[in-house]
Amino acid sequence: MSSRGKKQGSKIKPLEVVKYGHPALRSKGRKVEKIDDSIRSLAEEMIVTMYEEDGCGLAAHQVGRSIQLAVIDVMAAFEDRPSRAWIEGRELELESLMPLVMINPEIYPVGDEKSTEVEGCLSMPGLHDEIERPSRVRVVCQDLDGQTLDFEAEGLLSRAAQHEVDHLHGILFIDHLPAESLQEHQSLLRKFQAKSLGF
Repeated sequence: MSSRGKKQGSKIKPLEVVKYGHPALRSKGRKVEKIDDSIRSLAEEMIVTMYEEDGCGLAAHQVGRSIQLAVIDVMAAFEDRPSRAWIEGRELELESLMPLVMINPEIYPVGDEKSTEVEGCLSMPGLHDEIERPSRVRVVCQDLDGQTLDFEAEGLLSRAAQHEVDHLHGILFIDHLPAESLQEHQSLLRKFQAKSLGF
């Protein structure tokens, strides 16, 4: 998911973000069966890539890996698009969760309230549109130590989590658009697709 702001200072080389049209973006991610050094290294590279690309979220599919792994950091956008998070009803210091690594995440709406906000995607640079999603969600995932992380989120964190979990199932944010809105983006989508296919 695209945002603003980046962290500096890492010596890890960022990965290439694949663009719309790459087959990985439409694949369902395999479950991570073992959290080993290769998964930890990939997560670290993805975090660096997310910061380098000024994003607030990145799924493994976006770097060509179809596995159930995504990273999020919403702190750079907090002033404009705040977030809140709770564990067992206790509100967290948001910074303590960031950067967030989600392995094999599952997501559940909490309540019936929905909100509509602008989303973008690092795999579709320059394309933005308003998307309706549940306002509050529960996220259950594993962290890099294999521990279960179970929290509720509102604001940008909720939206970013939903956006990234969609990626892990081959769903893109444009899939939530009505047909007439999607039609408006066809020219740009065709350009992404042509570039991805090497034309």
